[in-house]
Amino acid sequence: MTYPRDLVGYANRPPDPRWPRSARLAINFVLNYEEGSEYSVPDGDGCSETSLSESASQVPPGTRDLTVESVYEYGSRVGFWRVMRLFAERGLPLTVFACALALERNRDAAAAIAAAGHDVCAHGWRWFKHWLLEEAEERDHIARAVASLERSLGKRPIGWYCRTGPSVNTRRLVVEEGGFIYDSDAYNDELPYWVEVDGKPHLVVPYTNDVNDTKFMNPAGFGSGEDFFHYLRDTFDMLYGEGAVSPPRMMSVGLHARIVGRPGRAVALARFLDYVARHEDVWICRREEIARHWIATHPAPR
Repeated sequence: MTYPRDLVGYANRPPDPRWPRSARLAINFVLNYEEGSEYSVPDGDGCSETSLSESASQVPPGTRDLTVESVYEYGSRVGFWRVMRLFAERGLPLTVFACALALERNRDAAAAIAAAGHDVCAHGWRWFKHWLLEEAEERDHIARAVASLERSLGKRPIGWYCRTGPSVNTRRLVVEEGGFIYDSDAYNDELPYWVEVDGKPHLVVPYTNDVNDTKFMNPAGFGSGEDFFHYLRDTFDMLYGEGAVSPPRMMSVGLHARIVGRPGRAVALARFLDYVARHEDVWICRREEIARHWIATHPAPR
């Protein structure tokens, strides 16, 4: 029986990505836009969202948790605009992992993303756990996400990323859909890589759950903006140093409007953006650019 996992990857022979301008590191900032698409009683889910809020929910299932709803609303009402401003002031690109329904419910945010030229990776129709969906239901969610994001942004997404993780069917359904050139449902490498799905080559651009502001919500994670900045800086320093003596890597930074959009955390993000700007030979890029560069530079094997 074939073992379904690859525990080897590139091993000690990673390819040279040949990033543009001979960059020693490619860095991609991802803003997850989920507010308004999470589990909620008004949407008929029978419960309020319990993840990635400022405090644990004390409300029983079946009852609206207005505190959690309000925390999420902060992300779309305030945090989103603060993060967008930090990147606009510095002329830097973002990738937005966008839940389709969330952008339908905030046309101003959708218009701002499109106007800024940030690329969008589909983050589901709603912020649902895909491993709980039946195959037909998941196929429908993927199709609805594509159609909705195309309406909201005027352009279809070409990347896919599930909430926290895919189902065993997700990658096959993404390839079956036919319009995606990559997915980011993996955390297992620092470079893109090819897989074969139903006899077709498919690109994976791995994401991160360590260089990610969700660790503010983890008791063992970041306790302050200073913690966040130090971890970002140390990750950057290691990868940037390695890029001078070995094949360069890719660094992803995961952000959420309701988390890093808070003032005490946003200041740490701003410090890191300015820290990166003081270094030469860094490619700050969109996720779509990474995918297209890899396809052109390291085409799918026959």
